[in-house]
Amino acid sequence: MQQLTRIRIVLVQTSHPGNIGAAARAMKNMGLASLYLVEPKDFPSGVALGRAASALDILDNAVVVDSLDAAIADCGLVIGTSARSRGIPWPMVDPQECAEKLVLAGRQNDVALVFGREDNGLSNEELRRCHFHVQIPANEEYSSLNVAAAVMVLCYEIRKAALQEQGEGAGEGTGVAGSPDTEQAFWDQPLATVAETEGFLAHLEEVLTQIEVLDPKAPRQLMTRLRRLYTRIRPDRMEINLLRGTLTATQAKLGKKGEPKA
Repeated sequence: MQQLTRIRIVLVQTSHPGNIGAAARAMKNMGLASLYLVEPKDFPSGVALGRAASALDILDNAVVVDSLDAAIADCGLVIGTSARSRGIPWPMVDPQECAEKLVLAGRQNDVALVFGREDNGLSNEELRRCHFHVQIPANEEYSSLNVAAAVMVLCYEIRKAALQEQGEGAGEGTGVAGSPDTEQAFWDQPLATVAETEGFLAHLEEVLTQIEVLDPKAPRQLMTRLRRLYTRIRPDRMEINLLRGTLTATQAKLGKKGEPKA
């Protein structure tokens, strides 16, 4: 199914290789094929192969990287799974909305759905790398899902959204056509990738420090809130270039005034 080819599943520091194999099997069941593994504890593994059943091709082609940034750098949309609330609220979607956004954004960009560690999920810093967070509405008394089970639930929603988009699913009334992300299908520029946005945010932090808006010794949550702002609006590549050009011009002016310049 063409809509699924640019959607990658990212597993972060999975400790049990059986969960990697079971996740691969879930992906195969639902027609997804791109698996990224961030610092897996045990991979390659015979246990993973045994649990994968007929999804060995997904394991054979899995991309192993040493950081989440490396796994999502070229993605235009990243959604992270989270079972608990965070100190600073982040844009949230439910599983259906998550799937619709991934399918629609996947028309033009590589996109990623990120799953955390078995014991404590994704860290706050990792979740801040994501444009949206998704929670599966499980039993409040026992809301922590096995990572492979969570992969299956969300991959099922992705497949439903893809089928609905091509008219093979629910037909009229699907939320896909009316999603806010529909505008991206007609946008004149591709969305900025994670790497491009991260480069801009690092540049912004540098300039804010130079003009003493940001105190590195007491940063409070300034950069976290600015990160939330720019990930929420999801600038395109030209907009990121314009923003960085403005920052570069600001630094040039500071340099002419004798201020520190990067």
